Amino acid sequence: MDEIMGRDDAEEYAEWFRTLADATRVQLLAWLARQPAPVPVKDIVATFPLSQSTVSHHLAALARTCFVIADRRGTSTYYSVNAACMTALPGASAAIMNGPVISCCSPTSAVPQAGPTEPSQRRKSHDREPA
Repeated sequence: MDEIMGRDDAEEYAEWFRTLADATRVQLLAWLARQPAPVPVKDIVATFPLSQSTVSHHLAALARTCFVIADRRGTSTYYSVNAACMTALPGASAAIMNGPVISCCSPTSAVPQAGPTEPSQRRKSHDREPA
């Protein structure tokens, strides 16, 4: 009999997809992925036809699932895409269907992982706030 994906892994993937189920978040992520360097939140707000609080809400959701990295510099926060997630995300579909478990989010690091990580290294769903 085939092994059932672990609940923690399934919850992590579900959180990824819940976060990306919002068109504005997909737009923010796509735009940030095309930027050559981290972008201050004021520039993101100037680019999108949304209020500052709405942009911040969506960026916070993307940061909770580690799709973006928030870097506080003085009074500004700069955002960039987490390269580890951009390489792990396509593997999530394969992992759901029949592949190894892949994680892009570590509570201590946002650097790309060299292959699948152990469940103990991944951020647990109870550590996240709802999107």
